[in-house]
Amino acid sequence: MDEYLKVIKEHYADFEGRARRKEYWMFTLINILISIALIAIDYVTGLGFLQTLYGLAVFVPGIAVAVRRLHDIGKSGWWMLIGLIPLIGAIWLIVLLATDGTPEDNEYGASPKYGSSELNELGNN
Repeated sequence: MDEYLKVIKEHYADFEGRARRKEYWMFTLINILISIALIAIDYVTGLGFLQTLYGLAVFVPGIAVAVRRLHDIGKSGWWMLIGLIPLIGAIWLIVLLATDGTPEDNEYGASPKYGSSELNELGNN
């Protein structure tokens, strides 16, 4: 839940930097669970708008965390558009989002998994 709240509170529309796999996938998992619960509530109560409001509220942070996740593997956020290619694009995007980030610093910043000092310590061992 901490990763979800971190994306919502600290990085709501932050498209700069890098995001670890854990941050992205925990946000996605909790987002899916909340959406399922809201769909059920909408169905039972007949309201029909709670999940839509929630979807609009998490649209920007969802894109932002995915872009930061792509930055972690050294790819531009524009690689998100590959998901528009039917079937193959979505599968390739999932592969990219599940790939481990580069341990060294890249053009998008220091590794969130290994800080610059930790990476130097790993190299000395």
